[in-house]
Amino acid sequence: MELLTDDQITAELSEAPGWTLEGGQITRTVQRKDFKDAIIFVGGVAFLAERANHHPDISIQWNKVTLTLSTHSAGGLTAADFNLARLISGLG
Repeated sequence: MELLTDDQITAELSEAPGWTLEGGQITRTVQRKDFKDAIIFVGGVAFLAERANHHPDISIQWNKVTLTLSTHSAGGLTAADFNLARLISGLG
């Protein structure tokens, strides 16, 4: 996979509301109703990630889920990161 240029990353971020660029990765924190709802949300993320064969780093703090995406094998951000980000955003 090819790494995205800075201009491409800026364009992709404009189409991925809620996602921010931090340290060469994109991240988003989602607040859910409670712990159970956060875990159910993570299950949805896991389903999408497996289907896309692209897996985010996930941190859970009670009702907050932080997702971080980058393509480790490419050493940065690729189209796969933003494709998965948009799918995850569709979970609500």
